Amino acid sequence: MKPLNRREFITATVLGATTLMLPKSTWAFAPKKQRYKVAVIDLMILKRQKLGAVKLTSEIGADGLEVDMGGLGNRDTFDNNFFDEAFRTNYSNELKEYGIEVASVAMTGFYAQSFATRPTYKQMVGDCLKTCQLLGAKVAFLPLGVQGDLVKNPELRPAIVERLRDVGAMAKKAGVIIGIETALDARGEVELLKEIGAKNIQIYFNFSDPLKEGRDLIEELNILGKKRICQIHCTDEDGVWLENNTRLDMAKVKETLDKMGWRGWLVIERSRDANLSPRMVKENFGANTRYVKSIFQK
Repeated sequence: MKPLNRREFITATVLGATTLMLPKSTWAFAPKKQRYKVAVIDLMILKRQKLGAVKLTSEIGADGLEVDMGGLGNRDTFDNNFFDEAFRTNYSNELKEYGIEVASVAMTGFYAQSFATRPTYKQMVGDCLKTCQLLGAKVAFLPLGVQGDLVKNPELRPAIVERLRDVGAMAKKAGVIIGIETALDARGEVELLKEIGAKNIQIYFNFSDPLKEGRDLIEELNILGKKRICQIHCTDEDGVWLENNTRLDMAKVKETLDKMGWRGWLVIERSRDANLSPRMVKENFGANTRYVKSIFQK
């Protein structure tokens, strides 16, 4: 081997020393650049807006976190700790320490609250978009929820469309995609997106939605196509781990997403084993994370 000259020796020495000074998670376990990354949800691992969520995510083996905006209730906006500079700084330091990314920021308060009627919806969504910018997330999750069910409550459609146009413009300005979850089938969502007409409003797809309604998951993915799906909740209802789920063919899902040319975050929401306590977070989410990675990160 040709000996290093002085400049090459110094460069190699400095780089080597710098690498050893980095957190172990950064240099020893840094994942290769992946087409699909796997995340868990701070709310579902029982660590909503808590510093411990980051370390726990690393122990589970996931690449990232979907963080929640906090409770909503009757407030004008979310109870959000990320606007506290000291908390956010500590949280960001934890992310760097463990090599964890923020995949998305979720407004789960809208599962039970009405996006169609709450008067301060712009403030709420605006706070979420600002949080995305502060944490480096490119996707915000907006479930239309029970009160925004457009199948059971079609009369809400005009108000929801108008509001989504408004927040779509806000999202474009912020450089963030808002991913909505609806009760519609894939064809219905295509029509809804056309009616909204905002490129920064897309679908946050959840595997469990078509499965529990008896629809063809693969067909739904193909109908929506890669440009309408911003992120995926790679999950089903609780009962069994994903590896034991007979109605969810994950290999077929990957084959479909590959053919579509889709890439992005697969966020594990549920699929907890009914025989285990929901508090057995590492067991439930660790098993699902390992399985999803075995399929999508070969």
